[in-house]
Amino acid sequence: MKTEDQLQFQVLLTGPIPAEHLACLAAKAGLTHLRPGFSGSEPALLDALVGCDAVVSFLSERLSGYVIEMSPRLKVIANVAVGYDNIDLEAASRKGVLVTNTPGVLDETTADLAFGLLIACARRIVEADSFVRNGQWSGWLPDLMLGVDIHAKTLGIVGFGRIGRAVARRALGFGMKVQYVAKREGERKLTPELAGCKSTTLHELLASSDFVSLHCPLAKDTFHLIGQAELSVIKHGAILVNTSRGAVVDQMALLAALESGRLGGAGLDVFEEEPAVPAKLIERKNVVLTPHIGSASVETRAKMAELAVNGLLTAIDGRLPSNAVNPEVWPQFVNRLAIVGRSNGSK
Repeated sequence: MKTEDQLQFQVLLTGPIPAEHLACLAAKAGLTHLRPGFSGSEPALLDALVGCDAVVSFLSERLSGYVIEMSPRLKVIANVAVGYDNIDLEAASRKGVLVTNTPGVLDETTADLAFGLLIACARRIVEADSFVRNGQWSGWLPDLMLGVDIHAKTLGIVGFGRIGRAVARRALGFGMKVQYVAKREGERKLTPELAGCKSTTLHELLASSDFVSLHCPLAKDTFHLIGQAELSVIKHGAILVNTSRGAVVDQMALLAALESGRLGGAGLDVFEEEPAVPAKLIERKNVVLTPHIGSASVETRAKMAELAVNGLLTAIDGRLPSNAVNPEVWPQFVNRLAIVGRSNGSK
């Protein structure tokens, strides 16, 4: 049964979550759902957040500093994603808004897609599928749809966290050589199963890798990490895969490298201005495009929703959730939570 305080705690849901997790949340708090036709604009989001203490958000919602500052009751942002570049974390922390994400539960699923894009590009699978469907196939030919081998080739992984390591395990299983660039010290420590992987610099990785897969978060220092200068030294004919964030790559520089032939192809699940995709990228047969579906499996999306809801409920119960992105705001958050309780007449 809900207590009076919990009934007063209102949560905005910006997207669908599985019924069992919705029920868990509804048992502890009041729920508000975005109205049909939600525009995604700041005014519309602000209007939806009126009277809400928390929001279960997705990457499609931009929780800017303005939105956070103008939502006086907002105390928790439970982002159903690992990345949280859609949230102004500095503004949230200044206000004592606790932000959570969903790490760990989507690593293998995202790695599956990254490796799928790699294979699709290397063996021209999407192009070949279209060739058959369009009735262009007239019979076997020795030079029909020639791709490139994956086995015995070198894969360069930029960002060697959980997802990057999951991709590395798949690559080693295919008999590939793996080298990586790791920013954080902990990423350089290798488990026995990854002992054959080699740490290197970004310049060396780009210059010597047949395939490059990006797995770093979007931050100030990774914005356009792969730009004109980096693509000018990438190994000729290499294939680039990006399942991290679109803005990690300078999209115009990427197009230029594809058009010049410097890049042999690209597999892209993310884009700079989603959902907009440049027409020139769509036109290229050596580019495989997917609509930001890195974690899009039934099982993984359910786990992400569960982690987001559990983190939110833990915070409401007055305990710091393990998936907090800014745990340093906890004392301020607890104080704000207590003020709400007192204003509702709690003892």
